[in-house]
Amino acid sequence: MRAGGTRGAANGGDGRASREERAAALKERVYVTFTALAVVLALGSHPEDTSPGAAALTLFVTVLGTLLAVFLADLISHLAVNTQLPTRSELGHMYRVTFGALGTVTVPLILVGLSALDVMSIEAALRASTIVLLVSLILISYVAVRRIPMPFWQRAVVLLAEGALGAAVVALELLAHG
Repeated sequence: MRAGGTRGAANGGDGRASREERAAALKERVYVTFTALAVVLALGSHPEDTSPGAAALTLFVTVLGTLLAVFLADLISHLAVNTQLPTRSELGHMYRVTFGALGTVTVPLILVGLSALDVMSIEAALRASTIVLLVSLILISYVAVRRIPMPFWQRAVVLLAEGALGAAVVALELLAHG
């Protein structure tokens, strides 16, 4: 749970904690997806210098490091806002939300693994991983907006905007890595 969040009866039982928990999980997935996208693009800018093992290790370690930093930030912000350690339940929630986002890199790691088995080149695996991660961002957005009472065209605008931002990240990464 993010600092200052409420749970269960603390919010009158109106279900807000559930929405907050879903929002936190979606936010972590967005962070991890953008982190993984940056790593995959950086590795893909010089595929001839990248082995599948090095690519998998770099991707996993970078994402794990990001998640550890997010977990620590959640813990510190909880301490600052609540002036006490999180309960066992709150700590478990922080852990599940943060490390549940590891699933975001499952497909890219499988693709890199396939390149290790010579099913595809590392370049193709990294390119496919980029596409998978961009599609993931759009799906995360869809999950976020699907139940919001708004016209279809507004949902479409949100999804297109997220896709455009993802494409902008790709363009910036490619520009940075020549």
